[in-house]
Amino acid sequence: MTASLIIAFAVIAALIALNAFFSAAETALTGASRGRMATLEKEGDSAAGRVNALNENRERMIGAVLLGANIVQVAASAFSSSIFGAIFGDYAWVVTVVVLTPLLLIFGEVGPKTLAITAADKIARAVSLPVQWMVRFLAPIVMVVQWIVNNTLKLFGVRVDENVDVLRAARAEILGAVEMHAEDGAVEAEERHRLVGALDLSELELGDVMIHRKAMKTLDIELPPREIIAQAVASAHTRIPLYEGEQENIVGVLHARDLMRAVAEKGRDGFSVRDVMRKPWFVPMTTTADHQLAEFLRRREHFALVVDEYGALMGLVTLEDILEEIVGDIKDEHDIMVQGVRPQPDGSVNVDGVVPIRDLNRMMNWDLPDEEAVTVAGLVIHEAQSIPDPGQRFAFHGYRFQVLRRQRNQLTALRIEREEEPEEMGD
Repeated sequence: MTASLIIAFAVIAALIALNAFFSAAETALTGASRGRMATLEKEGDSAAGRVNALNENRERMIGAVLLGANIVQVAASAFSSSIFGAIFGDYAWVVTVVVLTPLLLIFGEVGPKTLAITAADKIARAVSLPVQWMVRFLAPIVMVVQWIVNNTLKLFGVRVDENVDVLRAARAEILGAVEMHAEDGAVEAEERHRLVGALDLSELELGDVMIHRKAMKTLDIELPPREIIAQAVASAHTRIPLYEGEQENIVGVLHARDLMRAVAEKGRDGFSVRDVMRKPWFVPMTTTADHQLAEFLRRREHFALVVDEYGALMGLVTLEDILEEIVGDIKDEHDIMVQGVRPQPDGSVNVDGVVPIRDLNRMMNWDLPDEEAVTVAGLVIHEAQSIPDPGQRFAFHGYRFQVLRRQRNQLTALRIEREEEPEEMGD
């Protein structure tokens, strides 16, 4: 009898250990770093390759692991009941619950999951081979279970979306990790801006990053050659749009290098601007920043003109404008240092209305929303639902705004300050 009990308890211990394996495998495989596993797989790590293969169909993998864990738990419960039934009779079920529940909870669930969380990558690679074989073996049963579950959910109006946007999910995961480490101090503010800026390119349209047509520097193609040379040399830009008739009728782009080469060859009065200008490249303002960046690199271009759905000129965008969304404001010895943001001694900030919200947030480490407007003036007009007069004050999104100057229908200067957070009341 004693030997039988020893064997019985050994079987129960083995079942609890098997349940611990399933618990640790589920936690480790779902918690393993996909970036780390992808890197290891490229380096020839076969275990990391198995982890990636299992996570490609995570629902099937989790279904197989949970199925195995449930079989083990039921077996352990049934086996314990039979053993304790021979000893305790009618009270066997009470003893089974009292004894088996804490054993399964501590050694079969909490303990293994805690260990798997602390070393997810290592454990995931270690359990990948047996789990892979188990998924293959239990695949038919898991498919039947998934079919039953999906159709049951449909009865309650819940439809499982099989077309998950993997890229968007990955972006959200990376963005969450960056924000979490930034709050912990592991990622500095400048690094956070660069990482978030790179991730945000797919969410930005050219209308959010372009230079508006009112701020564009253009040249009349009908000007005398000497006047064109003088204005081109005085300009801080190497590429200047050329218009004919109306300023919005862009017919070409003058590159300073092409101009200097033409002057060197034919003299100041002997060249024709139409012969040296380049064909303008027009792009829709709804184009995303990441797509435009790819097009700049593919075409080896640095400059494009932005138009709306009707073909009307809205502004221009350069490669530098998009890169600045990642690395911040780029300045060189030829740039004009006009930021339009002037911090005041009292903690407020005087801002030109045309300053982009994203630039202000980056400079002041603020969090003004930029979903409904691109510039600071646009944000105030959107929130006020009108064009305010000088002196009017507003408070929204945790900031206070005062209109300083207005020119016609345009807000040209504002004062902004962050509202102080209320102090917590003491006892």
